[in-house]
Amino acid sequence: MFRLPDLILLSAVILVCLYWLNAQRVKELVLGAAKAHCEKVGVQLLDEGVVLRRLWFKRDTKGNMRLWRRFQFEFSSTGDERYSGRVDVLGQRIQNFSLDPHRVP
Repeated sequence: MFRLPDLILLSAVILVCLYWLNAQRVKELVLGAAKAHCEKVGVQLLDEGVVLRRLWFKRDTKGNMRLWRRFQFEFSSTGDERYSGRVDVLGQRIQNFSLDPHRVP
């Protein structure tokens, strides 16, 4: 039989694993969306990656509490300079894209 501390530890490990799997799924979603957005506006996504910068709890339009994440990525419009872009995600839905002001070739 399991003792209470063992069950608590097992539950904590399972929750961490579930969070990690969800975080990976959201990161892949954001990377694909960032690639598509960069292609749409005519800039090049650099380093083929996004980085989690902020994590918080916010309510969605239905009033449910969700994880809010802000990812950052770098892009270039001319190939010479690097600019930052951001993607905000609430739950598993992309809320906002923003790109720093950049040169247009």
